[in-house]
Amino acid sequence: MKYKIEKNTVQETLILPLYSRKLCTELYPNLYRDETAVRLIDQIDYDFSEAEKNSRGLMQRFGALEVAMRQCDLAWEVRDYLKTHPNAAVVNLGCGLDNTGRACDNGSCKIYNLDFPDVIALREQLLPAGEREQSIPCDLKDPAWFDKIDASGGAVFFASGVFYYFLTEQVKALVQAMASAFPGSILVFDAANRTAVKMIAKTWLRTAKIKDVGAYFAVSDAKSELSSWNSRLQVSSRGYMLGYSDLKDSSVSGFFRFLARVGDNGMKMQIVKIGFGGKE
Repeated sequence: MKYKIEKNTVQETLILPLYSRKLCTELYPNLYRDETAVRLIDQIDYDFSEAEKNSRGLMQRFGALEVAMRQCDLAWEVRDYLKTHPNAAVVNLGCGLDNTGRACDNGSCKIYNLDFPDVIALREQLLPAGEREQSIPCDLKDPAWFDKIDASGGAVFFASGVFYYFLTEQVKALVQAMASAFPGSILVFDAANRTAVKMIAKTWLRTAKIKDVGAYFAVSDAKSELSSWNSRLQVSSRGYMLGYSDLKDSSVSGFFRFLARVGDNGMKMQIVKIGFGGKE
């Protein structure tokens, strides 16, 4: 059975990142594999012709590499946390149809997938929750979801491509609330500087009728800019194109490695890690 996705719906916004993860798997198989994305694309009734056409372009292929590295980096951080907190909650904030939590499953962690109700409804059809897994419909900005997370064994929260759509004050409020609610846990997410966020915003500014891009969350120096939000925070960051991998794979051209350096250094594309100090 194929699941139809209508145009101009919340569910349609899941298609592009899902297709990107499929494209990553095909273009950079030694660096990244997402068999779930490949399988789901076959299960969805949607006109992918435009996405397929765009995927042939140079910048679209580099964009796929960005997606691959971002997902790999976040998964690395999740697995690293689970080494010392094997029974932790693994919480995918703004999960869409991403299966990173399950890909990082160590056999004893608890997996939570959070997103808007419409998204979770589709996810439940295509990716029904497995053992030790729960999908929670919610608005991330409303801390009511905190009570649904069992963080007794610690928690690693991660967000992929999510906070670009939040106002800075909204990210700050969420981080401050999480620091109080989940001591000893960590939050990891991708971020970039103001220039990069403006470039990202070009794809959604018009439809969202957003005028003040400057109010949206952007980071250049994560440690200096975010540490002041709360005395509990332990902030660090690494470039997300080359901070975890040298990209010296035959599938990645020298030009793309050059663009990766520009991304990390010029656009400050980074994985931010925030530890919530408190009990160990």
